[in-house]
Amino acid sequence: MEKFIGKILIIIGVLLILIGYVIYKGMKLPIGRLPGDIFIKRENFVFYFPIVSTILISIILTLILSLLFRR
Repeated sequence: MEKFIGKILIIIGVLLILIGYVIYKGMKLPIGRLPGDIFIKRENFVFYFPIVSTILISIILTLILSLLFRR
């Protein structure tokens, strides 16, 4: 149980460092503006559905977590 909690804390720490670095440097990630994301803009209506971005994030997180929790 201690190893599991330790891994989770390390993952959270690394993610916080990466997010902090991106915010500090002001980098704009292309996530959310990929080809295939649905964006409809009318006069009084805006609809945005980031389907491709969501799939990409899901694949990346699945790969990272599968590598970290491999036995």
